[in-house]
Amino acid sequence: MDFNYSLGLSRGESDSDAGASSGGGAPGTSSNRRPRGRPPGSKNKPKPPIIVTRDTPNALRSHVLEVSTDVDIMESISNYARRRGRGVCILSGSGTVANVNIRQPASPAATVVTLHGRFEILSLSGTVLPPPAPPGSSGISIFLSGGQGQVVGGSVVGPLMASGPVVLMAASFANAVFERLPLEEEDAAAAAANANASGVGVGTPTTQYEFE
Repeated sequence: MDFNYSLGLSRGESDSDAGASSGGGAPGTSSNRRPRGRPPGSKNKPKPPIIVTRDTPNALRSHVLEVSTDVDIMESISNYARRRGRGVCILSGSGTVANVNIRQPASPAATVVTLHGRFEILSLSGTVLPPPAPPGSSGISIFLSGGQGQVVGGSVVGPLMASGPVVLMAASFANAVFERLPLEEEDAAAAAANANASGVGVGTPTTQYEFE
């Protein structure tokens, strides 16, 4: 019996040729799949920085204001607020002043007290608004230390003369919202409705002063 024929092989065909034909293709061929992962040498590109080129009208700006000797501090702040068209909030101050007029609410009939001599500024705060601002919305409070260590303070009335360089730390703003408190229930409901409609917080302004 012919064994090659019985195994389904044609005559003259060797076993190696049969194995090559049954393999289905040449070994070592590459597939079309893409390799997983990040390509070698690639990195995340840095994002460009965000640069704000314009401030919002409601943004606060910080200032360091220096007042020269023998200059009225109150008048200087008022002129600065009017010319810049911005409200000025005085946060602190340092330096010396002379001949200060202050109003002390605890004194009888809120009398004005005149302090003669030089005094060191311990605290200076208040707000000065340019026109159009409601009357009484501006004012400065001051606390002073005398030569004997006494401390006195009150609301500044009239000029406040600097007897040396005075440095003020201040913040300015363009818009001021004037509201009367306490709010009535109807006003509060209307303010909340307007806030929901416009997408702003509760406390919709009754009157808004824009210093621009």
